[in-house]
This record gives sequence, structure tokens and C-alpha cells, in this order.
Amino acid sequence: MTFAQNYSAMVTQRTPKETYASSARIVMPNDTNTLGNLMGGNLLNWMDINAAISAHRCSRRICVTAAVNNVSFNQAIPIASIVTLEAKVSRAFKSSMEVYVDVYVEDQKLAGKRTHTNEAIYTFVAVDEFGKPVAIPAIDPQTKIEKLRFDGALRRKQLGLILSGKMKPQDATELKALFIED
Repeated sequence: MTFAQNYSAMVTQRTPKETYASSARIVMPNDTNTLGNLMGGNLLNWMDINAAISAHRCSRRICVTAAVNNVSFNQAIPIASIVTLEAKVSRAFKSSMEVYVDVYVEDQKLAGKRTHTNEAIYTFVAVDEFGKPVAIPAIDPQTKIEKLRFDGALRRKQLGLILSGKMKPQDATELKALFIED
């Protein structure tokens, strides 16, 4: 075992800040649709790459995309816009982690005005060199938004498990708590 693998195995938790990954791109003509806006598939690709880097920073292992849980295309992104993607792991489970990606657009014509335009939630799984899931450090949220996303992650996971037939609705304690008072 290398020093990096040994050190990574000793870490039991990380903060979302430690998993932060960002990238910036300019929307070029070959990135756009016929309306002159960034194609959704290109944005999905950019978000997936950024989220993968964030997942790796949490686990320090190979990470594979398990699901794109939610994508909100709230606003079209026009050609020549500067797009900034920011990803953080919002919660880690045994070997899987939820990664939240926020997308901001900076309009070059409006002196750098930055606007939150889109967001997505991805699930990644950390694997070993044989593709088998491996344990990962827990996430310790620090800020208000990190805590909100951390709390919501378990509910989102339970909903996904129910929809995929891997969990019975009556076993989804976090989801039931939203609707049923004790």
C-alpha cells in the first residue's frame, strides 16, 4: 500500500470544502444549439467531469458516475458566456456520495455580472482497481447550505432507492418523517 493510500484509509471524514472542484469555460460556437445557447448535453458533460473531480477529492479513489439524480436547466446560457461550475460532495454513504454542482454564468457584456443559472445532483461510487466499491470518508458539513444539502441527501437517496425498487416505502424513515408526525 502506498503512503497516499494508507493516509487516505486513515481519514475518517472530510468537509465539503475539501471536496470543492471548480472549472470555467467560455461558450464557443461549437458548444451551442441553433438558438445560440449552450447545448444541454455539453453542460451535462462539463458538470459530470467537475463532479467526478469533487468525488475523487472526497474518496481519493477512482470514482464512477452512478446516477444523475436531478438536473435543473433554469436559464439558457448564450454564446460567449463564461460558465463557472462549482461542485462539492454534499454527503457520503458507505461507498457512494452525492455531489452537488452549481453553475454560474458571467456575461462578458455586463461587466462580469455573475448569475446562478443551473444545478445538478450526481451520485458517484468509489471503486478499487477491480471496480469493486470501497469505503469512503464521511462528510462533515460546516455551512448552513452544506448542512441543508447534507440533510436532504439521505431523503433523495431513499427516494431513488424506492423508485428503483431497492427499498420498500415503509422503510424510508427520513421520507416518512416529512409526511407523518409521531
